Amino acid sequence: MLVAIVAVILVVSGPVTDALGSALGLGEAVRDAWDVAKWPLLAVVVILAVGLLYYATPNVRQPRFRWISFGALLAIVLLVIVSAGFALYVANFSNYDRTYGSLAGIVVFLLWLWLSNTALLLGAEFNAELERVRQLQAGVRAEERLHLPRRSTSALERAEERDREGLELGRRIREAHERQPGGEE
Repeated sequence: MLVAIVAVILVVSGPVTDALGSALGLGEAVRDAWDVAKWPLLAVVVILAVGLLYYATPNVRQPRFRWISFGALLAIVLLVIVSAGFALYVANFSNYDRTYGSLAGIVVFLLWLWLSNTALLLGAEFNAELERVRQLQAGVRAEERLHLPRRSTSALERAEERDREGLELGRRIREAHERQPGGEE
């Protein structure tokens, strides 16, 4: 939902705000106000989205919700830099349309999505390493892994059960093969 809000904020401009200003009898004042107000609004929505992403997606209980963390700040700055650099590259140096034809837009979008996800993952890793340093400074043995309580272990327990069942099935197949004449080599 937040991504849709960001898309609307970016798309609503020029003719849309002019039409809204005309309908309200305010003329170009609406467009000028929107041109100024959309950037802080966009920043707040992006900060909220990244904060929620970093809070909700790991399967650990976070101590508290942080609107902005150092990793989120790093990710947002990288997102801006990567998006601007990639837009410059696509506009001036690439030939995706010659290579991919009508599918060029999809290829460019997927490449941008990959770059954006890489920036978000780097921010999440940065947050995890900061948490590791906090734990190490607190005397927690976090050299190999972080020690945070999990939200849910049911998926892990199901995966372990499937692994045990697979191992048991493999053992039975091997034993049945060993008992057959000519089964051992």
